[in-house]
Amino acid sequence: MRWLKLTLWALAGLALLLALTAALYTTRAMPVIDGELRVAGLQQAVRIERDPHGIPTIKAQNQHDLMFALGFVHAQDRLWQLETHRRIGAGRLAEAFGEGALESDKFLRALGVRRAAAAQWARAGPEARATVQAYTDGINAVIAQHVRARPPEMLILGVALQPWDPVDSLAWSIMMAYDLGANWSAELLRLRMALKLPAQRIIQMMPPYPGEKPLVTADYAALYRALKLDASTATASLDRQLDRLMAAAPPAGIEGLGSNNWVVAGSHTSTGTPLLANDPHLKLTVPALWHFVRLEAPGIRVAGATMPGLPLVVLGQNEHIAWGFTNTGPDVQDIYIERVHPADANLVQTPDGWAPLKSFTEVIKVRGKPDVTITVRESRHGPVISDAGVHDDLLGNKSRTAYVLAMRWTALDADVDTVGVALAMNRATDVATFIEAAKGWVAPMQNMVVADKSGRIGWVAPGRIPLRKPENDLKGYVPAPGWDARYDWVGWLGSDALPQLRDPPRGWIATANQRVVEADYPHYLTSEWEPPYRQQRIEQLLGAKAKHSIDDLARMQADVKSLAAVEILPWLQRARSDHPLAAAAHKALEGFDGTMAADRAAPLILWAWQRQLTQRVFADELGAALFERAIGARTFRTGLFEVLQADDAWWCDDKSTADAAETCAQLNDAAFGAALDEIRSMQGDDVSGWQWGRAHQARSEHRPFSRVKLLARWFELRTPVGGDSFTVNVSRVLYRPDASTGELYLDDHGPSLRALYDVADPKNSRFMHSTGQSGLPWSKWYSTFVHDWVNVEYVPLWGSDPPMATLEMLPAAN
Repeated sequence: MRWLKLTLWALAGLALLLALTAALYTTRAMPVIDGELRVAGLQQAVRIERDPHGIPTIKAQNQHDLMFALGFVHAQDRLWQLETHRRIGAGRLAEAFGEGALESDKFLRALGVRRAAAAQWARAGPEARATVQAYTDGINAVIAQHVRARPPEMLILGVALQPWDPVDSLAWSIMMAYDLGANWSAELLRLRMALKLPAQRIIQMMPPYPGEKPLVTADYAALYRALKLDASTATASLDRQLDRLMAAAPPAGIEGLGSNNWVVAGSHTSTGTPLLANDPHLKLTVPALWHFVRLEAPGIRVAGATMPGLPLVVLGQNEHIAWGFTNTGPDVQDIYIERVHPADANLVQTPDGWAPLKSFTEVIKVRGKPDVTITVRESRHGPVISDAGVHDDLLGNKSRTAYVLAMRWTALDADVDTVGVALAMNRATDVATFIEAAKGWVAPMQNMVVADKSGRIGWVAPGRIPLRKPENDLKGYVPAPGWDARYDWVGWLGSDALPQLRDPPRGWIATANQRVVEADYPHYLTSEWEPPYRQQRIEQLLGAKAKHSIDDLARMQADVKSLAAVEILPWLQRARSDHPLAAAAHKALEGFDGTMAADRAAPLILWAWQRQLTQRVFADELGAALFERAIGARTFRTGLFEVLQADDAWWCDDKSTADAAETCAQLNDAAFGAALDEIRSMQGDDVSGWQWGRAHQARSEHRPFSRVKLLARWFELRTPVGGDSFTVNVSRVLYRPDASTGELYLDDHGPSLRALYDVADPKNSRFMHSTGQSGLPWSKWYSTFVHDWVNVEYVPLWGSDPPMATLEMLPAAN
């Protein structure tokens, strides 16, 4: 028995030691936010006051120290997030995450994000350079002097602390533009579809904006056949290679990725002065993409949402104005098919003959594996994105490369000055100076609404828009032959020609990624606007009252009525099935008006039916592999509606069967029965107990531990939500099963930030993001916002409570 007692005492001692070690570690990993701290790099004293939500108010005596302290605070609260942002921009994820991130790194190296950022840094103006450098120095002061214990992700993965570089900030700004850029992925999707379908069928599956005619282009499917890109020819399986390329690329052009904003003039508000609302819809992550701050220094007082990695308030309010963004979604990315010389793989055809590609050697470190060396290249149009690991046999015979794919994209231009322009917008004093400052904005093109204290409101959509030649018969809609000069860009749309509006008679301006220009607008921006359902609902709500309060605007941000659901609902109501739960399901649909409430069964039935029907209508024509790849980014809901409305027999016939042609009604009935089977497997036989929110959960993904089952529960954040991909309170519905868990209908994109601004009375301004201020899972500020976010509640933008912690930062003694 003595040995047993000794063993128990030893185990108890070990448990105590582990508990003490864990307690010591979690304490030391927390940042110092109270008291006095000597910091090398400061010019004068800085005061950082934290409110009960962890939001810092930074009070500095000069601009350098203000930006230094912002970098310092970002590193204190979000050190691991900064590390992931740096690695994404540099294509260095595999070094930390292992071989699973290698293909993504290859794509990012081929795209040349960090090369472009380095070129932009070399050309940055004095103010932008000083700002980014001060911010960088603040981050590095924490890394070098004030990290007592590394974040848990670094410990678990064995990642060492490394200094931040100014180029890392510019690379992250490019990645945010990439996140909001959709055209290139749509071009590649059409290319892939054109290998299977005629162009007219592709238009039916991806129809134009409601009320518009399809963009008139050349027959691109015939063009690709003439180039012998057809996957059935002997020149190689383009379909398979493009699948690899799209799998390697970080997601872009995702349905449900957008934003809402609206600004209401004083003539239509209860205060008699303007009110402004904004909620950008981005990837839900933990920690959130946004970090709230309040910045004060001589000549500047601004509060709002920052992004760790960038030295500025992206969205917010200063003493004079408030502003908010949505994505315009212009066509500023073109894919070029570059023809490779049959005897020299480093030569491509141009209008003036054969020309060499620029080559760069990239060495990618892979955790636990040997380094991987790749060669990436640039054509006269831009980076050769097909060099992302498939350049050896892409688009041609396996013994040689017949073609490569290059991307022309405005965000990669060397003269982009995102930081300099944003700083000028942060300092704007009225609508006019804000719009003037925005003229220098390049990418991503945004719908910027603004209001000032004098009562003016405005909207401008700044960005660098390429001019295409009249003879360009592909119009940037699909990949174009790179050797044909008619497809080259010939300049830029002047800033004065970009759309803008000031003080409209109707008394409000709203954007929700819909078509923002009238039919008579003389310049081409894009043909791929987002469906107008959110915009239509916003207009309904704005028109429902003569005057709106800031609380009315909050109720609008909470609205979960889906006009898309209302539109397609009649076809679900017509569906018939002998399924034992069919009668109960139809009863659950009674009285359903498109309100996507989390506690209702009807939204779940609708989306499960839509998913099953979409698969039955389109998958046989596309093939299983292409359909599964495409359905990850979009639902083809508009195309499905068009098929149902036309009762299109060609699409509804199942091409995989040799029996009599199936009808749309038969597919509708079959989809309804399959949807009931699917939901029963998830939530049981009691239809009255089915709930949309049990399946549709907002998941804030943790990089990388959401993919590690044992760790996901400690790092990932989830909460049931209502809404869908088309509601004002948007919550993107995932059609494809989650890669980690196999779950359907999760929400991974939503209102990453909600903000309401009262320009006349700033104490009424308020905001909220989706997680919390801290990136440490045991911090009380890791998930403190989740409850308020899901319930569409807010915290004060400018703060109202006394600070709960105050850090006095003093320059270190020489």
